Amino acid sequence: MNIILFDELSAENFLPFSDYRGEHIQKILHLKEGDQFLAGVTNKQKGLATITSIDETGVHFRFVAQHDNSSHLYPVTLLLAQVRPICMKRILREAVSLGVERILLTGCDTTEKSYANANLYKSGEYKSILLDGAMQSGETGVSEVLFARSVDHAMHLLLANTKRILLDNVLESKPLSSMEIGSDVPVVLAIGPERGFSDRERDVMMSSGFVPATLGARILRTETACSAGLGVLLGRMGLL
Repeated sequence: MNIILFDELSAENFLPFSDYRGEHIQKILHLKEGDQFLAGVTNKQKGLATITSIDETGVHFRFVAQHDNSSHLYPVTLLLAQVRPICMKRILREAVSLGVERILLTGCDTTEKSYANANLYKSGEYKSILLDGAMQSGETGVSEVLFARSVDHAMHLLLANTKRILLDNVLESKPLSSMEIGSDVPVVLAIGPERGFSDRERDVMMSSGFVPATLGARILRTETACSAGLGVLLGRMGLL
């Protein structure tokens, strides 16, 4: 953790060791009275926390905000087909770490329908994964996550006036790395499942203003395509 995030903070705070964040301070950071750590409120300010005392139950600390808004999320929506939950965990964590503002998860023609009903979402575990990704980044911003039944449904959830890019190795397209993409217009990057989007879904997206792009001739795992695609995109936007 490069920052420890909370739902809210006041001038004086207490974090029990029963909380994994308290355990992290005790067993990983080995902090003691008088030591400081970077803390923040999710999607809001960040600042310095100073440990005032430690007892057998937890950590008492004082928080002083240094930045009013430190979310630093980029104007990017990742439109992502549902994949196996174990893969999705890695994708969500990395997407938040990279600063993606919105993640739109959608069912599609070629993916397993049960993925959308995985315990990852029902239990709310995905939210803790997002938080973990934000704490890794050292910023307070946590991506907004939306869910769509299908690609058709997802088209209605996209923000208007966005530049829309479909990563695909079937349609004739040019490399994402060669596209002119500024940071003045929000961007949607669509990435399909392991078996790719169907021809029908490609038609739906192209009709909704998507432009095809490629990361090369190699067929990539969805999680690899997400990290590589977002990295290239943010670079072309001048944000990395």
